[in-house]
Amino acid sequence: MIIAPHLPLVRIPDPTIKMPPSIATNRVANYGLLAVFTRYLGAVVMTKLEEYEPLTSESLPSRLGALGALTSRLGDDVDHWRVEEIGDGNLNLVFLVRGAKGTVIVKQALPYIRLVGDSWPLPLSRAFFEYHALIRQAKRDPGSVPEILYFDEDQALIAMEYLDQHVILRRMLIAGDHVSGLGERLGQFIARTAFRGSDLALPIVERKSDTKLFLDNHALCNITESLVFTDPYYDAELNHHNPAVDGVVAELRNNVQLKSEVQALLTKFVSNSETLLHGDLHTGSVMCTGDSIFVIDPEFATYGPMGFDFGMMLANLVMAFISQPAHRSADNLASYQSWIREVIEDLVATFNGEFSALWHSERKGVLFPHSLFEDQHHDTNLPLQAKLNEIWQDALGFCGIEMHRRTLSLAHNADFETIEDVERRGELEAQNLQAGARLIIERRSIEDVSGMMAVVQQP
Repeated sequence: MIIAPHLPLVRIPDPTIKMPPSIATNRVANYGLLAVFTRYLGAVVMTKLEEYEPLTSESLPSRLGALGALTSRLGDDVDHWRVEEIGDGNLNLVFLVRGAKGTVIVKQALPYIRLVGDSWPLPLSRAFFEYHALIRQAKRDPGSVPEILYFDEDQALIAMEYLDQHVILRRMLIAGDHVSGLGERLGQFIARTAFRGSDLALPIVERKSDTKLFLDNHALCNITESLVFTDPYYDAELNHHNPAVDGVVAELRNNVQLKSEVQALLTKFVSNSETLLHGDLHTGSVMCTGDSIFVIDPEFATYGPMGFDFGMMLANLVMAFISQPAHRSADNLASYQSWIREVIEDLVATFNGEFSALWHSERKGVLFPHSLFEDQHHDTNLPLQAKLNEIWQDALGFCGIEMHRRTLSLAHNADFETIEDVERRGELEAQNLQAGARLIIERRSIEDVSGMMAVVQQP
């Protein structure tokens, strides 16, 4: 997917991404598609559909004009609000609302995937989980997410801060733009949300209550479990890939060791509820200017292993790195790839440093209590390093899996999809697939970013 510049929180279909024939030829009335996604979604529970009504540009002022949370930002003259439905979102309705005093974004979930139609249902409850994830992320890493102004559960509606002039990070990386402090801010966000959403920091009652709340986001978790961890490794109906990588794909799908390692990581994802995850953290869910960074769209939020968000973001930066030969001229390729590598190095170093600092200053949960360590004058650096090593190894594995799903499963990355030279694209996708497999299989022996990038750049 690509994002319209200067229009935050808006997803529009990427015309370069080819839909599978089963979707492209029959967007609405496709029984096979519905059957497949019934598997992904399980029992889809909708939010009080009898009370739900989609917004329109015309109805929004009258329906929301009495809300003080909006009039305080837009002005009381509702008749002069200018409402524009922006983009052509794949999932949601998104409106840009301008008033005399300012501008806000209104986002409303639909009970189906908008791009396909009502043959592809999605629960309205995803707006509920997005809202609760955003307010927790705002608390755990202040200034990292858009400010929430208003939430209506029955209408699956969120009004939020308008991120003026911000552009999706993936587009900036394809264009060759730089973002000051990118690695540091991403590392801080991942470390702070991972640590502060876990039993290392939260009181046990709050932690268990929070876990119970997000466990109900099972519909979107099922999508992750299928599209990310399972479908890339066999000929699933919704898969599609560049025919130029047919040979590499066949090798991956015949590699029993690889598939066994992937399933071990899936086991961790479904059973290790360590912390509240963003759940879909990639360069398409980060909005930037040259020096401002926000994380958006945590609709897939759930409790899972600490290395998951970490690995997802690493993967998308690695894919940006691998794809650069098709986007940069020879005279600036090396320098821009060097900058992306620095971002990765900064992300990892910042994550480790921030997590370590929080370990020593905010470790007040049930795990590794001070009564067993500091109060007995015992050093906690040993268990800390063990935890960081575990997170790093998991992150490398999840990184490799994400590199595979973004090339083979349903949702691809524009990093590769926008490459017009099919043969060149195939060469880079093959490198990406092979590197992903090595990261998964060799993750326990890769000690640092240098080792990771050596694997990525291995011929």
